[in-house]
Amino acid sequence: MTEASQTPTPDTPLFRDVFNASPIGIAVVNLEGQPLFVNPAFCSMLGFSEEELRSKHCVDFSPPEDAEKDWALFEQLRAGSIDHYQLEKRYFRRDGSLLWGYLSISLLNSRPCPLILAIVEDITDKRAAKEVGFRHAAIVESSEDAIVSKTLDGVILSWNKGAQQIYGYTEAETIGKPINMIVPHELLEEENKILEELRAGGRFEHYETVRVTKGGQLINISLSISPIKDSTGKPVGFCGIARDITEKKRHQQALRESEERLRLAQQIARIGTFERDIQTGVVTWSAELESMYGLQPGDFEGTTTDFFTNLVHPDDREEVIQLINETIKTGRPITAEWRVLWPDGSVHWIAGHWQVLMNESGEPSRMIGVNMDVTARKQADQSLADMTRKLIEAQEQERSRIGRELHDDINQRLAMLAVELGHLQENPSESQSSMQELRKQVTEISNDVQALSHDLHSSKLEYLGVVAGIKSWCKEFAERQKIEINFRSSVQNVLPLEVGRTLFRVLQEALHNSIKHSGVKHVEVQLLEDGSEVHMVVGDLGKGFDLEAALQGIGLGLISMRERVRLVNGAIAIESKPMGGTTIHVRVPLEPERGSQRAAG
Repeated sequence: MTEASQTPTPDTPLFRDVFNASPIGIAVVNLEGQPLFVNPAFCSMLGFSEEELRSKHCVDFSPPEDAEKDWALFEQLRAGSIDHYQLEKRYFRRDGSLLWGYLSISLLNSRPCPLILAIVEDITDKRAAKEVGFRHAAIVESSEDAIVSKTLDGVILSWNKGAQQIYGYTEAETIGKPINMIVPHELLEEENKILEELRAGGRFEHYETVRVTKGGQLINISLSISPIKDSTGKPVGFCGIARDITEKKRHQQALRESEERLRLAQQIARIGTFERDIQTGVVTWSAELESMYGLQPGDFEGTTTDFFTNLVHPDDREEVIQLINETIKTGRPITAEWRVLWPDGSVHWIAGHWQVLMNESGEPSRMIGVNMDVTARKQADQSLADMTRKLIEAQEQERSRIGRELHDDINQRLAMLAVELGHLQENPSESQSSMQELRKQVTEISNDVQALSHDLHSSKLEYLGVVAGIKSWCKEFAERQKIEINFRSSVQNVLPLEVGRTLFRVLQEALHNSIKHSGVKHVEVQLLEDGSEVHMVVGDLGKGFDLEAALQGIGLGLISMRERVRLVNGAIAIESKPMGGTTIHVRVPLEPERGSQRAAG
């Protein structure tokens, strides 16, 4: 009898019905691993027809590593060392995808020809759920946030390491205990309302509240709670995730206090901030800027750059626009001052500083900056400048008056005295030698008074011109003081008298300081013309001095020089150090339109 004739067939109604109706895959395999019968569930599981499955070997359905493990157990079964085994393994579907199956193999050796019964359950979803569960458990355990589950009545069911770290309680100390153990006494009513809302189907997202640790410390937390539902969708508990935000709250409070201090400081200092979106041109402003520009609250809201520039004084508008475009083009921070016209027609001064921020592509994105009302400072500076100018003008007038009196009155009287003394010299009753000495003294007094007159009243600047007048005075001063002054000039055009007076007074102060303090007998004086500026450089190689100490002293010489130069919109640089000499460099701008007459001298 052949093997086929001895092989039983599922021809009884009961066997056929059970075999075909089973939801689990069933296959009857011979000892060679060849499928003889497969039920519809097994065919559906793998996607093959019964004929296709019967034409394959049992190991053809699995990846090599799974098939190798299965076949090793199968051979033990054939050898009689075992009569059954179970195994989780993967199977190929017809489309090439894999499923996980739970294989249960049993040896049917009660028949003349032993067979093997293979039952395969699809556990793909179960394994996926199990893996998800493992991953979730790992996430819960590794999370730094507190993850706690509880019953509908608020009894703790689970407690992760994050919860232990935040609250201080271990898992053993909390399981089965009410959640109220971490709720401050004064917030118990709040917790009861939270449970009531959760039982009614609600949930909480990032709810900020306070909890108490095992050590009694109050901490701020951000709490999110969701329901846990059974298979019917009925809530059976809740899961909460809490994050310790105590440090965040502390930083937020510190930031609010800092912002409040900044706001108060801005109000006191009359400082406002702004931000401009360079792509859209929309500008946002702080409230302080509105009053600074004479506007009502809300007038700046949603405005553009054009709205701002129209508030700038017409004489300053073009320069401000150029500066804004420059910082967008170069990215360099800009500081400037400009005037604004208030709606009432009054003029106010604004000092601004701004810079451009780039986006990730390196293109200009935003412009941020500050404005400060400097009207009071400008008015004070102007008042001081006016007062200083008046003081200097008064000094010049007084010096002119004294100079004229010395020259026209005292000098004339001394000259008459010299004549009289000369007349007396012819009187035989007087000593010849005494009269000669008196005449010599009177002559020296006359010369000194005349030189003093020139110092007090710069008449030579008016009569000879600035360059020639300064040159002549340097010569006289050098002769009186017994020093050498090397005067050089490359100035070709006539200098304004106001500029000449400034240079002359600075030169006087510089040379008198050199005589008193430098200890040298040689001084260099240069007048240079450079385009629209005139330069005067006075230098010696003497003892020098500590500039900062000199400026902090009580002397007014250096301060007077700086103030004079400032009044003609010039600049002065003083370089000096002990035993290193002194150089004073004055630079004064000239009017763009001036006479072309050559300077005298």
